[in-house]
Amino acid sequence: MTKIACIYSGSEPSLTAFNRIKERYPLVGKEEADVLVALGGDGFLLHTFHEFPDLNKPIFAMNRGTLGFLLNEYSEENLIERIEKAISETIYPIVMEAYTIYGEKTEMMAYNEVSVIRHSAQSANVSIEINGDMALEKLACDGLLVATPAGSTAYNLSAHGPVIPLHSELLALTPVSAFRPRRWRGALLPNSAEIVIRNLDPKKRPISAAADSREVNEIEYVKVYQEKNYGKKLLFDKNQSLNERILREQFSF
Repeated sequence: MTKIACIYSGSEPSLTAFNRIKERYPLVGKEEADVLVALGGDGFLLHTFHEFPDLNKPIFAMNRGTLGFLLNEYSEENLIERIEKAISETIYPIVMEAYTIYGEKTEMMAYNEVSVIRHSAQSANVSIEINGDMALEKLACDGLLVATPAGSTAYNLSAHGPVIPLHSELLALTPVSAFRPRRWRGALLPNSAEIVIRNLDPKKRPISAAADSREVNEIEYVKVYQEKNYGKKLLFDKNQSLNERILREQFSF
C-alpha cells in the first residue's frame, strides 16, 4: 500500500482534516512516505515547496483554505485509492536574483511569479533586457510580473496577463498599470529566456521585488530565469489535472 505522510497549515479546518486522516490511515514520516498529503490552501502549498525544497516526493494536496486552484477537493474517503489513480503534473520554479542598491544579492525561487513593484508614491521606471539584449528601454508602471504557467492564473491574470497552458514552455512578462508606453501589454517569452529588470532611478523611485510572497527592498536590478532542477510533482484527481484547470480558466468569466 502507498505510504503517506500528512502535513497541515495550522488552520482549524486543516487540523480537523489532519485528525480525521490520522484516525483512518497509517501515517509515516516525510522521508519514509511515497506521497506527501498537504492540507491547506494555495498559499500553504507554495509554503510547502519552499519549506522542503529538497524533498523529492509527489504531493497530493487537498483544499482546506479558500480558492484551492492548485489543490484537490477535500475528502478522507478512499484517499489511498485516489492517490494511486491520480494524474501527475510537474511544475518548475523560476529563480529571482535580486541585487540591491547596497550591492547585496538575494536568490529566491518562485513557483507562481516574480513581481517587481514600486515602493513609493511615484511610478517605477524600469528597463527590460532579454538574453542580454535591450527589449524595452523605459517602462513607467506600478510594477512588472514574470509568471510561470502554474502562476499565470494568479496575480498575472488579475493584471490582465495571459493564461499559459502548463506544458507550453513559456513565461509571461506582464506590466502592472503601465503608464508609458501605454499600449504595451506585455510579452510571452520562452522559458529559456534570461530576463533582467533594471531600476532606472533607484534613489528617487525605489522598487521592491518578491518571489511568491518573499520580498526584497531597495532593488537596483533583478535577474529572472527558469530552474529545472527543483520541479515539484503534484498529483490530481482524474479529470481535475492542473493542465485542464488552466485550459478551462481561459473560458471562465
